[in-house]
Amino acid sequence: MSDVKGKTGAVLRETAVLTGAVAIIAAGVFFFLVPSHTSVSSISGLGIVLSNFVPLPLSVITMILNVVLLIIGFFTCRREFGAKTVYTSVLLPVFLGLFEKLFPEFGSMTGSQELDVLCYILVVSIGLSILFNRNASSGGLDIVAKIMNKYLHMELGKAMSLSGMCVALSAALVYDKKTVVLSILGTYFNGIVLDHFIFDNSIKRRVCIITEKEEALRQFILHDLHSGATMYLSLIPI
Repeated sequence: MSDVKGKTGAVLRETAVLTGAVAIIAAGVFFFLVPSHTSVSSISGLGIVLSNFVPLPLSVITMILNVVLLIIGFFTCRREFGAKTVYTSVLLPVFLGLFEKLFPEFGSMTGSQELDVLCYILVVSIGLSILFNRNASSGGLDIVAKIMNKYLHMELGKAMSLSGMCVALSAALVYDKKTVVLSILGTYFNGIVLDHFIFDNSIKRRVCIITEKEEALRQFILHDLHSGATMYLSLIPI
């Protein structure tokens, strides 16, 4: 009985943490990204661009885009990742829809497009760090970054920047040159923040291992740890 209560409590705590993280991300998107009209490294940014062509609210467009990538992420990543991301991917558009209802005529809080982008990066990075460290994602490009991290052994920040750069360039379809440049720069700095301030405790570690079972070790690092390895031949007998 105590084990059941313990597991239930753990699930509730995990759900509360994930919900809080998604609320932070949704707030960053609605209060800073939307007023800036930029498309910075997120599926919501792509949704902002598409909203100029599709007569649907941002929350609905984000939901549709998330579902497509969610299916891909569920089959390519672990089930735990997929299950958590199902919850967060659905919850993000729900929070966006809630903000749309509560603040229908909301404008820029800072009065500056540049400051809006900066605030978005800082706020969303907090939410993303919580989700990634819980082996989850807010959906969209986060799924793409997680897949690239797993199969291409690419740092999460760089994977976010690479996939987000394509989204940033989509701003050229609708907005002026300044907005496109801000989208690209915002995407780049978003990746830097993720790498150096959030994931710095878990990346960029180099370990030197001396062993006679180099092939078995290489297979373990590549396929079990999903990391990279460089093999050197020793001229001195071990």
